[in-house]
Amino acid sequence: MNFFGKRVLFLGAHPDDIELGCGALIHQIAKKTQILCVTLSDNQKNPDLKNVRDEHLRSMNILGVPEEKIMFGPFSTRVFPNSRQDILEYFLKLRKDFKPDLIFTHSKQDVHQDHNTMTDEALRAFRGITVLGFDVVRSSYGFFPHFLVEVTEEDVIKKVEALAEYKTYRDRYYFNSELTRSIMVRHGALAERPFAEGFDILRIVGSFGD
Repeated sequence: MNFFGKRVLFLGAHPDDIELGCGALIHQIAKKTQILCVTLSDNQKNPDLKNVRDEHLRSMNILGVPEEKIMFGPFSTRVFPNSRQDILEYFLKLRKDFKPDLIFTHSKQDVHQDHNTMTDEALRAFRGITVLGFDVVRSSYGFFPHFLVEVTEEDVIKKVEALAEYKTYRDRYYFNSELTRSIMVRHGALAERPFAEGFDILRIVGSFGD
């Protein structure tokens, strides 16, 4: 199956989420279509994470996403459930301004309170638009990909390089390059391809073409 979005929106709760979930896909499509990457919290209230905003920008640059296609929201980490209405209104404004026709956000299987909240509000704000959920391995318990997207070895390499920009997280197991590659090998095996990134289907809106 071929699929395409003229205006593709990637939504993550924190710096690193989008790259972990779909960095290879972003590298593959960055020059083919209009994309916007929106992270709702920049984690700058935590002194231990003061570098992650800039690390995110450098990481995205490796994937082919310039700074003007990256946005940070005003929300505070770990308390997204207290800001549901504000997040919904933020997404409604994104819908009006960017007019996406394909959206990637956190899996419904994600147990992190910020991830779970923003996915719920994304499904409300972007009714009538295809929404796919990506896996963040440290918190996506029970995740299984039912939508598999083939990526190339170059895309895999660039995803690993992009995540290496996060010096803040270099000792975290979920930033291990072998783990990152093995996930894409496993998803590739499910798709009977060398490599793939996997998503769960939150909503697909389409028509059967000639």
